[in-house]
Amino acid sequence: MVGYYEFKESDAWDFARGVGIQTKQKNDELQFLYCPFCMGGKNRDKYSFSINLRTGQYKCLRSSCSVSGNMVSLAREFEWFSLGNDIDIYYKTGKARHYRKFKKSTPIKPKQEAVDYLESRGITAAVAEEYQITVQKDNPNILVFPFLDQNGQMQFVKYRKTNFDKTKDQNKEWCEKGCKPILFGMFQCDLAVDTLVLTEGQIDSLSVREAGVNNAVSVPTGKNGFTWIPYCWDWLQHFKTLIVFGDNENGRITLLEEMSRRFRGTVKAVRQQDYKGCKDANELLQKFGKDAVRSAVENAEVIPIRQVKELSDVKNVDLFLLPKIATGIESLDRVLSGGIYLGQTVILTGKRGEGKSTLGSQMLVNAMNVGKKVFAYSGELPDYFFKNWIDRQIAGRANIVDRAQPGGGVSYYIPKEKNIRITEWYRGKAYLFDNKAAEDDELEDLLQTIEKAIQQYGIELVLLDNLMTALDVGIDADLYRAQGKFVDKLVKMAKRQNVAIILVVHPRKNRFSSDDTDEVSGSADITNKVDIVMTYKKVKGLPDDERVLTVSKNRLTGKLAVGEKAIPLFYDEASKRISDNRDAFLKPYGWETEKDGFISVEQMEIPF
Repeated sequence: MVGYYEFKESDAWDFARGVGIQTKQKNDELQFLYCPFCMGGKNRDKYSFSINLRTGQYKCLRSSCSVSGNMVSLAREFEWFSLGNDIDIYYKTGKARHYRKFKKSTPIKPKQEAVDYLESRGITAAVAEEYQITVQKDNPNILVFPFLDQNGQMQFVKYRKTNFDKTKDQNKEWCEKGCKPILFGMFQCDLAVDTLVLTEGQIDSLSVREAGVNNAVSVPTGKNGFTWIPYCWDWLQHFKTLIVFGDNENGRITLLEEMSRRFRGTVKAVRQQDYKGCKDANELLQKFGKDAVRSAVENAEVIPIRQVKELSDVKNVDLFLLPKIATGIESLDRVLSGGIYLGQTVILTGKRGEGKSTLGSQMLVNAMNVGKKVFAYSGELPDYFFKNWIDRQIAGRANIVDRAQPGGGVSYYIPKEKNIRITEWYRGKAYLFDNKAAEDDELEDLLQTIEKAIQQYGIELVLLDNLMTALDVGIDADLYRAQGKFVDKLVKMAKRQNVAIILVVHPRKNRFSSDDTDEVSGSADITNKVDIVMTYKKVKGLPDDERVLTVSKNRLTGKLAVGEKAIPLFYDEASKRISDNRDAFLKPYGWETEKDGFISVEQMEIPF
């Protein structure tokens, strides 16, 4: 049966290209950033609309939209979207427009008035005859452009007033009513040539042909009219390359953006310099001649694909000179080539109670000490508890007092005057997510808050402790999806804002792998998304105050610390400090230095 439709995967991709909405493929589903029917509603919900690439069925998951159907119904809803002429005629009955049909006629012989006018624009009588340009019978000042399809059948007629006076005349150009919109010059094209030149105006396409270039066509109704696409779609597929020679308007080429989205092959554009300051192809022809027009077409360049660049255009960078934040643990910094690079995301894992959170806050403290602004999310500790922890790490063992507890045992505190100085020292340097102020959807609230804090306060290091407390989902499948989504957003944020992010993650119960990257709880691919994976753990046989740190992934340099190369670390209970050198427990931090750069006399003898 003529018109019978069978789904092709390419139709779904053609629709996506034509509607101009960002897409991504997930398994058999082509997912759209926004639904083309509801555009995500008032909340701009994302990826609710998809087309099944096996069946062609589409649906929107938003309850207030809930559209569904197949490619045929999609073609009915979006008039510009064509499944081919026969299919459109068969399936769009009652919906599709019915256009005028012109009687088959002999080739039109150009009248002298048309030839004279075109010659005044640099176009010869031979080209006028080839494209069958004439003037109205009763008005020689009205130029007639017949639009012939690939079979030579007239489908569209356009008029142009050659003596247009804007003070008297309403329109300079107009079209015959009820005509099917097609490209001007289709019949004159050679399908054996795989390149097509597209211009905005008919005289521009004639100018390109005058320059000796085959296959010059123009749109019927100007730069904003694309009603012709469904009726020329199949014909366009004959060409591998489309050269857009639109009007040069304020440094932008008309037709280019739209055709870059819709044309399936390679799209090129005439270079700005080849316009030579002219508006269009005809002006270029009149001022600089045929060679200039032909060179403009020949020198047309491929339109760069968004998010794709030439490797040769990438700047050479010494990786070791890139900005980074030292962790303060010398052995670890050597493995990381100086520290955590800005733009990197780190997963820090380890068993509950073995000190991974303490190590994370230690890195935070060291960043403050070298002048970096930091942000922390602590999902398990009250804000005052987190502050106490940080304060002890900043104070160091020498500034912490032991206090005997009734019944035995020891607790630790920082003298009040020193605590005040510590707090003042990191004012304006350290920021904490306020759990009490979080909305019901803490996940989104947290992500948005982190990015705002980065932008507003100049944050360079973010600590999130931990992944699980940032998620609020119930079943395992949702949990894994949420983990992957959250980590993916963090990684993109780190690169977008050029900050370092440390994400504390609980380990999984895994007794079957020796790879520390397999120890991370949750979705198996979250370690694939990040740049660095570190594990902080106790090792059987070591004293209680000793731990081991492994680096099982280091994307930038590939240098690892696993097995025998694992980093031994020491822990001081009083100061909560972790280091590869016990002397670091006494290391003075910046708060012990006065604002003028001199050491307080409380800390040393006066040297005279």
